[in-house]
Amino acid sequence: MTLIQLGETIRQRRQRLDIRQNDLADLAEIGLRTVIAVENGTGNPSFQTLTKIVEVLGLELNLTVKL
Repeated sequence: MTLIQLGETIRQRRQRLDIRQNDLADLAEIGLRTVIAVENGTGNPSFQTLTKIVEVLGLELNLTVKL
């Protein structure tokens, strides 16, 4: 999954839950600019940031490592 696809998934879930971007930022204890960047696929969020977002949205991270 690319950052753009990840951002779109997060945006769609947030919208389905009727949560505004600034409310997601508050609930996840991250900055609004971070939420916007993640949703636009322009940010490079840390694992910690992604974990906070997906917990608020009731999503699950599934990481695959390719060597």
